[in-house]
Amino acid sequence: MKIQGRMFIWLSVFILAMAIVYGLWSKEAAGTTALFMAFGLSVMIGYYLAFTARRVDAGAQDDKNADVADDAGELGFFAPHSWQPLSLAVGGALAFLSICFGWWLMFFSAPIIFVGLFGWVFEFYRGENQNQ
Repeated sequence: MKIQGRMFIWLSVFILAMAIVYGLWSKEAAGTTALFMAFGLSVMIGYYLAFTARRVDAGAQDDKNADVADDAGELGFFAPHSWQPLSLAVGGALAFLSICFGWWLMFFSAPIIFVGLFGWVFEFYRGENQNQ
């Protein structure tokens, strides 16, 4: 993870430089804003990966002499089948469509989003996936 964290931090430095050059050269607000937002997203991902790399054991990707097979095996816990992401996707799609068709559509999408988010957060507290 250390490698990925460094890659994203360096990518964010590059994007910041390009955003400054693009902003000064083109004087165009939309592209400059998009580049600065990409810089912010890249910093967030890089910081998360660098912060997480300090708390976990070094993986095979951090060893220069590692083989591909060294990273085989179980990588962590992943949730079993879940319908909650579908609910969030439908609610998010309706929310973005409300920008186009009218804000009244947000009244229908917000409950779908809240139900999906609530269901995903509390997925392991009820039903067949309940932890004992």
